[in-house]
Amino acid sequence: MARMARRRKNLDALLHVWGVLGLLFLFFPIVVIVVYSFNTGRTLAAWEGFGLSAFTSALGNPNILAAVRVSLVVSVAVAVLATVLGTFAGMALSRSRGRWRPGFLALLALVMVTPEIVSAISLLPWFVTLGIDLGIPIFSSGAVRLVIATSLFSTAVVTFIVRARMDGMGTSLEEAAADLYAPPWRRFVDVTLPMIRPAVISGALLSFTFSLDNTVVASFVSVAGATPWPVYVFSAVRQGLRPEVAAMSTVLLGVTLLALLLVVLVLRKDPATSGEGGASRLATTIAG
Repeated sequence: MARMARRRKNLDALLHVWGVLGLLFLFFPIVVIVVYSFNTGRTLAAWEGFGLSAFTSALGNPNILAAVRVSLVVSVAVAVLATVLGTFAGMALSRSRGRWRPGFLALLALVMVTPEIVSAISLLPWFVTLGIDLGIPIFSSGAVRLVIATSLFSTAVVTFIVRARMDGMGTSLEEAAADLYAPPWRRFVDVTLPMIRPAVISGALLSFTFSLDNTVVASFVSVAGATPWPVYVFSAVRQGLRPEVAAMSTVLLGVTLLALLLVVLVLRKDPATSGEGGASRLATTIAG
């Protein structure tokens, strides 16, 4: 027994070391980019000194600021659109028992598992057909294309999050409000929305972060004058990664981490995802 316990302890220690090494392997490139964003050299090929010149150069570059502005505007629009559509879709999936549910669930699952390159290739000719062949000018706008293309995946994510939250809270309070003659909209605003607010906020923040780095789809559907940040970086690295690109990437990394931190804080305040088993319930929520 003592020998088996010793072997199990050694195995657990080995697995912990292996897990730490795996995390270091995955996150070390990000750490390198963050460190080299403080490089005073003209390229990231060699370290020439510590300074903030890369950040000042990035903030003074109009092309970089324009690309970041496009990404932030599109991400906010995607968060709003995906949250609205995903919230009502999640409520419908949780409360309705119609025959359309299996097909709709299969469609959402297909959106989440379809490779981004397939979605990008299919969206590009569709936008060209609507914007050029049919003469609908709104589909020729780069920002509109980016919002529509990026919101597909985000809407599916929000839908599954809201659906899981509503499945876990029951219908007793909504039924009580209906017994008190509250109209449907009043029941939604006063009863349903406060209970699913953590899921809605989490879905909005996740949609914002997902749309910031959607490089594949953005590179296909973007047009001149509305180049998002991932596409700008992808084109810039062909000529060598400059410190100002790393500096702005560090800033956006901080924004993304802040959004994810807000998701964690919101979910910790939600009784459905706190306490024992909260992590597993959160993973189930995101996975649908």
